[in-house]
Amino acid sequence: MAVKIRLARHGAKKRPYYRIVVAQSEAPRDGRFLEIVGTYNPLTEPATISVEAERVKHWIDHGALPSATVASLLKKAGVSTEAKAG
Repeated sequence: MAVKIRLARHGAKKRPYYRIVVAQSEAPRDGRFLEIVGTYNPLTEPATISVEAERVKHWIDHGALPSATVASLLKKAGVSTEAKAG
């Protein structure tokens, strides 16, 4: 099973708030996850991105793949999405 770093939607109708989670790729979008590694709030001006960089790096080094959206959020937050060689 592949592990992904992706967004899980929370919040009310028309008021989205996202958690950046590490989950099995087969798990539902808002279902079971392994760990919460950050949050993303697109409604603030500018959008708020909070990330635990060490945990993200740990999961990427262990084979987790970020989704395209999460990869762009991590880039904005200044977190590298490349695994260590070796």
